[in-house]
Amino acid sequence: MSQEKALTAFAGLMVLLSVLLTHFVHTHFIWLTVFIGANLFQQSFTGFCPATLFFKHVLGLKSERDLALTNGPSNDHL
Repeated sequence: MSQEKALTAFAGLMVLLSVLLTHFVHTHFIWLTVFIGANLFQQSFTGFCPATLFFKHVLGLKSERDLALTNGPSNDHL
């Protein structure tokens, strides 16, 4: 799994979790949803997300670019 795919999965999981917490625990958990949305919005412009650092350094996931460079072009069609 790449960093980009892990980030998308993590963001989706966090949004679902924050909605469940808002509904079942306390309405102030809506601010977690707002934070996630704001973080995704700024990431779309800057390309930086703190979760990606965790995925890279702790979990050892590679970016799509690194995976493409590592695997190189496919010669399966020859």
